[in-house]
Amino acid sequence: MEPNNKSHPEEFILLGFTDRPWLELPLFIILLITYPMAMMGNIAIILVSKLDTRLHSPMYFFLTNLSFLDMCYTTSIVPQMLFNLGTSKKTISYVGCAFQLYFFHTMGGTECLLLAVMSFDRYVAICKPLHYTLIMNQRVCILLVATVWLNGMTYAVSEATVTLQLPLCGRNTLDHLLCEIPVLIKTACGEKGANELTLSVVCIFFLAVPLCLILISYACIGHAVFKIKSSEGRKKAFGTCSSHLIVVFLFYGPGISMYLQPPSSISRDQPKFMALFYGVVTPALNPFIYTLRNKDVKGALGNLMRSIFTSK
Repeated sequence: MEPNNKSHPEEFILLGFTDRPWLELPLFIILLITYPMAMMGNIAIILVSKLDTRLHSPMYFFLTNLSFLDMCYTTSIVPQMLFNLGTSKKTISYVGCAFQLYFFHTMGGTECLLLAVMSFDRYVAICKPLHYTLIMNQRVCILLVATVWLNGMTYAVSEATVTLQLPLCGRNTLDHLLCEIPVLIKTACGEKGANELTLSVVCIFFLAVPLCLILISYACIGHAVFKIKSSEGRKKAFGTCSSHLIVVFLFYGPGISMYLQPPSSISRDQPKFMALFYGVVTPALNPFIYTLRNKDVKGALGNLMRSIFTSK
C-alpha cells in the first residue's frame, strides 16, 4: 500500500447515529422544528430589546448578546446535523470541519463567560441598587462584552489550532454529528496527554471558575432578597434571577460533563447527545425561559405584535 503522506484528510466521515438508523428521522424532524423556533425566539428578544425603550438597560443589553450568541451557536452546528441525519452522505470537508471547530468553540467559550457577567449584573442590581447605574454604565457594559468575546475567540483559536495539529495517522472517521475538540483529540493517534491536560486546564477557567462565580453571586442575591420586605419586590427579583439560573444549569451541566473529563474517557454516544443538548435544546429554550418568566419582555413582545398587526 502507498503510504499516506498527507498531513490531514481531505474530508471527515461523521458517523452520527449510523448504528441506530431508526433515530435519524425523529432527530431530523425535531431539529427541523427546534432550529427555526430558536432563531425566531432569539430574533424576537433582540428586536424587543432594541425597539422598546423600557428595555434599554444593562440586563437586556447582555440578554441581546446572549440571544445573538445562541443564534450563531446553533447555526454553527444544526445545518451540518440536518445534512448528516437527512442524507446518506455523512461527510464534511477538512476546511468545513476546521471552520466549525473555530466557530462552535468561540460561541461556546463566549457564552460561558457571558452567563457569568449576567449574574454579576443581577448581583449589582439587587445587592447594590443605589450604585447600579454608576457601576454598570454603558462603557463598563461594552467593555465587559468585548472582553468576553475576545476571551472566547482566544480560547477557540488556541485550542482548535493545537487540536488540528494532532496526527490522525490516516484516520478520517469521527464518531460524532459534528467536529468538536474532545472527539478530535480522542480520534488522534500518538501521544495526546498534553492536549488532554491543556483542554482540562482551559475548561476549568471557562466552565468551573465562571460557574463558581455565578453560584457565589446568587448566594449573595438570595441573602439580599430575603431582606426585601415587599413580597412583590421579592417575587420580581426571584422571577428575574430564576430565569437566568435555569439557563445557567441547562448550559453548564452538559458542558461540564463533556469537557471536564479526559477525552479518552468519553463514552461513544455522550458527545452526540451533549451536542444536541447544549447546541440545540438550550438555544431553543432560552427565549421561552426569559419570556415566560419576565413580565417586561412579555409586555414588550405584546406591544410589538400589536404594532405589527395595527400597521397592517
